[in-house]
Amino acid sequence: MIYADNAATTKMSQVAYNTMTNLMKEIWGNPSSLYTKGQESREVLEKAREEIAGVIGANAREILFTSGGSESDNQAILSAARIGARKGKKHIISDAFEHHAVLHTLNRLKEEGFEVTLLDVHENGLIKPKEVKDAIREDTCLVTIMYANNEIGTIQPIKEIGEICKDKHVIFHTDAVQAVGHIDIDVERDNIDLLSASGHKFNGPKGVGFLYARKGINLSNLIEGGAQEKGKRAGTENVPAIGAMAAALCKKKEKLEESSSYVSKMRDKLIEGLSKIPHSVLNGDATQRLPGNVNFCFEGIEGESLLLLLDDRGILASSGSACTSGSLDPSHVLLAIGRVHDVAHGSLRLTIDEEITEDDIDYIVKNVTEVVEYLRGFSPVWTDLVSGKREFVL
Repeated sequence: MIYADNAATTKMSQVAYNTMTNLMKEIWGNPSSLYTKGQESREVLEKAREEIAGVIGANAREILFTSGGSESDNQAILSAARIGARKGKKHIISDAFEHHAVLHTLNRLKEEGFEVTLLDVHENGLIKPKEVKDAIREDTCLVTIMYANNEIGTIQPIKEIGEICKDKHVIFHTDAVQAVGHIDIDVERDNIDLLSASGHKFNGPKGVGFLYARKGINLSNLIEGGAQEKGKRAGTENVPAIGAMAAALCKKKEKLEESSSYVSKMRDKLIEGLSKIPHSVLNGDATQRLPGNVNFCFEGIEGESLLLLLDDRGILASSGSACTSGSLDPSHVLLAIGRVHDVAHGSLRLTIDEEITEDDIDYIVKNVTEVVEYLRGFSPVWTDLVSGKREFVL
C-alpha cells in the first residue's frame, strides 16, 4: 500500500504515539487542580506551549490550545471581526479558495452585516500582494489568507501580505494548517497576527490544534464555562494529545530541512511523470508549492472512478479536500484558478511524505497512466473529444 493522502491526515509519528500513551497512563491529573498530580499535568501543558511557540517564533503566552484547525480558524476570524466592529470597521478581505472553515465563517459574518471581499486567485494558484493592498479600505478590520492551499499546495507570499497589513494596521490571519511542520514559519518574520494549526497534519493526534494570537489581540470565546486557556477556551485541556502534538511538531522541526529537500525531489519526479499523460495539467505553481503536494487534472475522466481504481491497486489518494469528499460538486479551489467544471471533475491530489521511495513514485506514475487510459477508453466525453465533437481544453 502507498499512502499518498497526507494532506487529509498524517500517520502519528512514533514519538507522538509514545508521548501520548505515556501521558495517558502516568499524567492523568486535571491541570487546573492545585495538588501535585494536577500540577504535573500543568507542567506538561506549559512545556508543550513553550515548544510549539519556539517552532513558530512566538511567545508561549500567545499559544491557545484548540480542537484543531477549524476551531482555530473560527475563533481567529470571529475575534478579529469583533475587534473591528467595536471600532466601526466591518470589512474583511480573503480569497476564493480558502478552506471552508474560513469561507463558511465569513458567510456567517456577512449575515451579521460585515462586507467580505474575496480576491481572485490566479491560474498559478497564487495571490498578488498588490491586490491585497489595493483591496484594503479605511474600514478593513481583517485580512485572512491561507499560508498554503490544502488542495493544490501553493504557498502564498505571506511575509509580503503580512507586511502590507502591518503597515495598514489591519489584523492578518493565516490558516497554516497545511504549512505548519512542513515549511519554515516564523510569525515575527512573516508579520502574522493570528495563525491556525492542526496536530494531525504533522504526525500528531487528531482532535487537537492550536491558535497563535499575537499579544494584544483580545480573543472572543467560542466555548464558555471555565477559566482554562486564560479564560478564552473553556474545558479541561486534553493533556495527552497536546503533549503528543508538541512532540510531533518538534520532531518535524528537527528534520525539516532534510525532509523538505527529499520530499520536494520526489514531488518533482512525480510531477514529471504525470505530466507525460496527454491532456493533463498540474494545478498550481510548479515550484511555489508544498514539498509533498501534487495535484493534476486529467481531461475526459471522473476523479471518483480514478480514486477507486487506484485504491484497488494499493494507491491511496484523493480528489481534493477530505472535508468535502462526499460532494459531487467540482472543487471550489480548482474552479477558483480557472478550471472548467468538466476538467475540475477529473482531478487527483497526491500528497506524499518522507516515507515515499523512488520505486513508489514509479509505481504511482505507471498506474495513474494506465488507469487514466482505461477510463478514457469508455468515456463518452473522451470519445467526443477525440472525434472532434468537442474541443480539448487541456
